[in-house]
Amino acid sequence: MLKKTVMRQYWRIQQSQTLISMGFWCTTLTLLIWPLVSWRFEEMNTLMGIPSTYLGLIGIFTGVLVIVLSIGWMYDVSFGLWREHLTVVQERNPFTTYKLNAPFGIILSQTNTILRKISEEDEEIQRHCDFVDRWLEWNSQQEIWQRSMSSWKTIVGDEDPYLQHLSDSARENLEKAADDLQEF
Repeated sequence: MLKKTVMRQYWRIQQSQTLISMGFWCTTLTLLIWPLVSWRFEEMNTLMGIPSTYLGLIGIFTGVLVIVLSIGWMYDVSFGLWREHLTVVQERNPFTTYKLNAPFGIILSQTNTILRKISEEDEEIQRHCDFVDRWLEWNSQQEIWQRSMSSWKTIVGDEDPYLQHLSDSARENLEKAADDLQEF
């Protein structure tokens, strides 16, 4: 419970980080630029009762904000670099390339079983189903499946979540690994 609360607060900090960093950018650059241009505002009169110093600071702040937002707009619209970034992120994510999480694996195994039964005479489909079975069995050896099995036993209260798509040895290995798994 404590871990989840801490992670939620960490996520909130990350979400507000964009606005806070924009404020820091503008404030820091305004205060760095001000000593270089302050002499231009010393001789000016007040405008609507606002001293020229404040007008200069507000102008620099607004200018920095416009420049930063313009760079962001160019990054997004003109260059579109984030698209390639997302492609790389997807390519590096094992769960979009070769790994399966356990709940999706169960759904895939059910679909595979149905496909296997309705196409018993089709060798190509049977070959594909064999591949899916091997893939599911390999995934059952991964830690995420062990954690899922452990969670099912703890949360659902099922002593033996039966995964019909696995061989007996793979199922036994998964159950043993789930029992031996150290929870943090």
